[in-house]
Amino acid sequence: MRDYATVMAEYDYAKTLQATLSGTLSALNACVECCDRHAGSDRTALYWEGRDGSSARYSFSQLQTEAARFGNLLKARGIGPGDRVAGLLPRTVELLIAVLGTWRVGAVYQPLFTAFGPKAIEHRVGASGARLVVTDSANRPKLDEVQGCPAILTVAADPASTDADFWKTLQQCSPDCDPVLLEGESPFLLMFTSGTTGPAKPLEVPLRAIAAFEGYMRDAIDLRPEDNFWNLADPGWAYGLYYAVTGPLALGHATTFFDGPFSVDSTRRIIQKYAITNLAGSPTAYRMLIAAGDAFSAGLKGQLRAVSSAGEPLNPEVIRWFARELDVTIHDHYGQTETGMLLCNHHGLAHPVHLGAAGFASPGHRIVVLDEHNNELPAGQPGILAVDREQSPMCWFKGYHGFATKAFVGKYYLSGDTVELNADGSISFVGRSDDVITTSGYRVGPFDVESALIEHPAVVEAAVIGKPDPERTELVKAFVVLAQGFDASPQLAETLRLHVRQRLAAHAYPREIEFVTELPKTPSGKLQRFILRNQEIAKLQAAGTPTASA
Repeated sequence: MRDYATVMAEYDYAKTLQATLSGTLSALNACVECCDRHAGSDRTALYWEGRDGSSARYSFSQLQTEAARFGNLLKARGIGPGDRVAGLLPRTVELLIAVLGTWRVGAVYQPLFTAFGPKAIEHRVGASGARLVVTDSANRPKLDEVQGCPAILTVAADPASTDADFWKTLQQCSPDCDPVLLEGESPFLLMFTSGTTGPAKPLEVPLRAIAAFEGYMRDAIDLRPEDNFWNLADPGWAYGLYYAVTGPLALGHATTFFDGPFSVDSTRRIIQKYAITNLAGSPTAYRMLIAAGDAFSAGLKGQLRAVSSAGEPLNPEVIRWFARELDVTIHDHYGQTETGMLLCNHHGLAHPVHLGAAGFASPGHRIVVLDEHNNELPAGQPGILAVDREQSPMCWFKGYHGFATKAFVGKYYLSGDTVELNADGSISFVGRSDDVITTSGYRVGPFDVESALIEHPAVVEAAVIGKPDPERTELVKAFVVLAQGFDASPQLAETLRLHVRQRLAAHAYPREIEFVTELPKTPSGKLQRFILRNQEIAKLQAAGTPTASA
């Protein structure tokens, strides 16, 4: 294992690009980087598993041929460099063909999560100016309600419709299509990211970000040639598209797609069937696996070599469970759609790992903690996580496409997350800046309280907010989803309160606990605490209670 401090001290951006990419910053093509350069043999690019148990294997050579056909399909429609092609597709080989073929002609791929409704799709294709939407028959009806919908290409199109059929049209196209070479700052992905207010904002991902994606796969995921890799994330979102598609394929490594809903049974089955050794996913998925207990873990102990988590902070109890029940290290990784992964407990680099810490800066980045005046803070003081853009050559985010942003202050990009620098240089996550609770003069991070709660066997999930309170500014309130076999009761609520008080501090325990059947989340599984907070404010306002302190 390489030493983290040595890697950071010797880091050279130009040498990294030269060692990572087959092209240069003046001549790059994402299809070449993620497919062509690995297509000389029968090397596997995709292991696909259907929800009905059917399966298939696809090589880089097969994908190269079909991507070339798709590129010619696009050129026949007048689609070329800079144009947007949207994909409303499940995890199938057609998704990879559409992505790679779009990149081949220098066009920009725009993901559409398959759980989106017509309005969410309409906003995104309208804002992007997409020239084509590629979908399948299951998702096709949504597009009938999309005003101004661009041309549609459908997998298994209804013969009675006017849609072009994906495979029939593809087979009519030539497999010869030269890749279009572009500069490193040219976009190859168009992502949308949502805040707590306003519409989702588009951002362009430049071709040079492929080097950063490879770096994450190599250093943090520690993806090795002998690994069987599965990233549970959907390619309709950044973590899936960046690190279940672009990253592994750029390394010439096979990825795994399961075309079905997440379940404990299917996850266990695929890990066993494909002998998965390197797994990535979200804390939400991992908590569901833990809740299943032996029904998931039995027989899997020792099979996984490395497990990675991203999307929201990883609770310490999850880390302990994976070590105890599966004999594997699970590491927490932090990033954003705008930046890719920035802070990691790296599987492939040797450095101290502290329970609950988000980790160390990814090579090619300088991460700092800023106070309210944008001054860098020393260890032990909470502040806003920021990227020093002048000393972060791997940082590629330049702002939102067509939207202003307040996230750039001087040389810094402000993440909006509250963190704390540790003495050894690692950084611990506290919470979103608008999630941190002020109670009786103390600042309480919701993540710490949630982590303490899920250590109790009765709790599957928890979300913690600050509820406006005239005496304490805010009081800590927890929303709890119970495990099977536990019933909501005042006695259990008191037990949980005492549990957190003993684990954390007298000021940090939840004075109110509400038992719920589910928590509000984004489609990608991130907790939406602001929804719970707004609900509490609305209740107080309806009761005539002052909420100005909120």
